[in-house]
Amino acid sequence: MITIALYNLKGGVGKTAGCVNLAHLAAMDEYRTLIWDLDPQGASGFYYQASAGSAKDTKKLVEQHVVISELIQHTGYDYLDIVPSDFSSRKLDALLEAQGNSKKYVKQLLKPLKNDYDLVFIDCPPGFSVLAEHIFQAADIVLLPTIPTTLSLRTFEAVKSFFEEKKIDLAKLMCYFSMVDSRKALHLETMEAFHRQRRFFSSYIPYLSDVEKMGIYQAPVMAFAPSSRAAQAYTELWEELKEGIF
Repeated sequence: MITIALYNLKGGVGKTAGCVNLAHLAAMDEYRTLIWDLDPQGASGFYYQASAGSAKDTKKLVEQHVVISELIQHTGYDYLDIVPSDFSSRKLDALLEAQGNSKKYVKQLLKPLKNDYDLVFIDCPPGFSVLAEHIFQAADIVLLPTIPTTLSLRTFEAVKSFFEEKKIDLAKLMCYFSMVDSRKALHLETMEAFHRQRRFFSSYIPYLSDVEKMGIYQAPVMAFAPSSRAAQAYTELWEELKEGIF
């Protein structure tokens, strides 16, 4: 079972859209796939029309009153399940701190699923936190969607420094450019410069209206616009990611 965390220090960079679409494409390839939505906004669950669970499901999970398999819902798409976010997700930092000093608690919560799924995608909340460090330890890949602007790339450097400070394996950190506007010279120049770092995939996600329409259809792009440029972009990214992990 391979765990892929979609993360960024800041919001509004296409993180959840990436999580939702990459997981759907993995399921279309018949990989048994789970999304674990740990962002209190619950957007991944919204896109998959998941039923709201108990307001304290995440709290019960962390305190080991339930196991994660009890919180799983089917999405309506073959090979694709989800653990939706709930109101107690916003208190995860405090809940994890109460469990002691181990930074592998999230990894332990996922362990019972290792024979049930090929891939777990975690939709992470933004920001550095106790939860973020737990997720970074649990994940095999930490995938950063990054807008090709100067400020966004400073965010990438901050995440890289956090990994180094916490002695987390930098090989886990992978990135792709998101919300790219090819009409902007700055975007193109920034992409060219950072591709040399070899942490960025060559595939990228353009700024496209079909990605925004996911909220209208409550579905991944391939489900309502399979021939669109957005669907093609996510497919290319998935193929590149898949090549590196299978």
